[in-house]
Amino acid sequence: MSVKKLLLLGFLLSALLPMLMVTLLTFFEARTVLREEIVRDMQTRANAASHQVDDMMFERLQNIVSWSRLEVMDEVVIGDFDKRLSKFLNELKVSYRGVYQSIYVVNNQNVVIASSEPADIGKPANSGRQWLQISFANRTVRLYQLAEQKLPIASDILDVNQQKVGSLWVIFDWHAITKILDSTENQGSAAALVNVDDEAPQTRMLAETKHWKKIVAAHDISVDSMIQPSAEPPIFNWVVSIAQYRSVVMAPVHRMGYMFILLLIITGVLAAAFAAPLSGRITKPLARLTDYANRFMRSSQSAPPVVDGPIEVRALSSAFGKMMDDLTLSKENLTRAAKLAVAGEMAAAMSHEIRTPLGILRSSAQVLAREKGLSVEGQEVVAFINMETERLNKLVSTLVDSARPRQPEFALHDIVPLVEHAVAMLRMQANKKDVNLAMVVKSHGEAAVAEQILVECDAEQITQVLLNLLLNAIQVLPTGGKVAVSIIDAQDHVVVSVADDGAGVTEAQKEQIFDPFFTQRPGGIGLGLAVSKQIVTAHFGSLTVEKSTLANTGADFRVQLPKRQLLNDA
Repeated sequence: MSVKKLLLLGFLLSALLPMLMVTLLTFFEARTVLREEIVRDMQTRANAASHQVDDMMFERLQNIVSWSRLEVMDEVVIGDFDKRLSKFLNELKVSYRGVYQSIYVVNNQNVVIASSEPADIGKPANSGRQWLQISFANRTVRLYQLAEQKLPIASDILDVNQQKVGSLWVIFDWHAITKILDSTENQGSAAALVNVDDEAPQTRMLAETKHWKKIVAAHDISVDSMIQPSAEPPIFNWVVSIAQYRSVVMAPVHRMGYMFILLLIITGVLAAAFAAPLSGRITKPLARLTDYANRFMRSSQSAPPVVDGPIEVRALSSAFGKMMDDLTLSKENLTRAAKLAVAGEMAAAMSHEIRTPLGILRSSAQVLAREKGLSVEGQEVVAFINMETERLNKLVSTLVDSARPRQPEFALHDIVPLVEHAVAMLRMQANKKDVNLAMVVKSHGEAAVAEQILVECDAEQITQVLLNLLLNAIQVLPTGGKVAVSIIDAQDHVVVSVADDGAGVTEAQKEQIFDPFFTQRPGGIGLGLAVSKQIVTAHFGSLTVEKSTLANTGADFRVQLPKRQLLNDA
């Protein structure tokens, strides 16, 4: 595929892909949010309807229990019946405006003795099969099988001896429950009251709205009410279920999707119209550069062409012109680097040649110092020679050690006497500067009595590290400073801390303080910390610098060493 076609395709993809991704993300996010909002609304409606149904049934139970205790029911106890009880029952029915289809009283022989419907008096009561028996307000209430939108409810009438003398019956109009479910409907939804205790399909459904079965057969979204009973423990175990057509719920999202697709098509057409001339403007200069590259391979003397077009293409043309100069410069740099490497190797190999004249100078100075009659100036010069030859010898040793450090010879050593020995060696120098040099041994961060803490290490090298750290701390501190050396004994490692209350180390200095030849002390070489870092790393440990615990500005150099080393890994 040519560059022109690739660019054209790239322009189209760069325009369409982000928009496609945004479109898809927006579509799915909107669908998810809308679906959640619909489900939340359905859940709210279902909970509200369930609460209304529970309240209505709870009120029915209150009615029948309270009515069965009225004084007018004493007529049943004494067996004296007249029209007054039937009239009272009729007034109750009328006052509740169609909630009850009939209210009547039966005796123990199940014969109607008083009723809101006079024609029923004297007839046997026919209630059907019992559905539920509920203990409510110290009375037993019985609910019978729902049939033809009628729910019979009965409560016993008791005499003063709590003996049953009859029963009060109400025929609750179940249409009141259906009306509650109808109030929950909106476009494309239906509701039903389901008994969650009855698993039989023919008795599980207690009430449903007109389109319930049709929507349930094709619905994609449905919710059940959360059971929140009006009494404890729950009296009724039913829920209100609401189902809604998915097509109705997702219709706004689908319309939005069609709009996005149309927008994508329009964007693609416009992008293609603008991308074609732009891709041609880029590919023509690139074709000339390709021709120049082919000619350059045959003859390096050819000049690059004058290329127009975008800035990047012109920059590419200039890069070709500078390529030969860069290659020549690279050759020179490689030659210089090789020479420096050889010089470094030679310096390491000739280090003993430097020590020989230094030894001669030192011996000569020592002989000269024993001469009798040597003037004061001569003695001073001899002292200078001794001091400088010693410094040069240490510098050479340090350079050799940093270039080719000796591998550690691991053995088990007690770290406590090693630290004590290093502290003792520098105690005199600390006293000369009036520096307080203290040492403490800790176990898991708590102060402890010094005991054996075995570490597998090279005792000579670790002593060198400790001396370097202590000497640095003493040298940088002013008179009256403080250095605290602590040994922290952990479970699998040991940490030796050298903390001071001096000027400390800045964040910028932390990045290069362990680099060779970096020093903050006048006259320092800058190799002590670098060599110490190499030694600790060879011991599979770490050397770090932190903020001191002795002062806000001090430094704390921490040497962490594992207690046991794998000798075959050393």
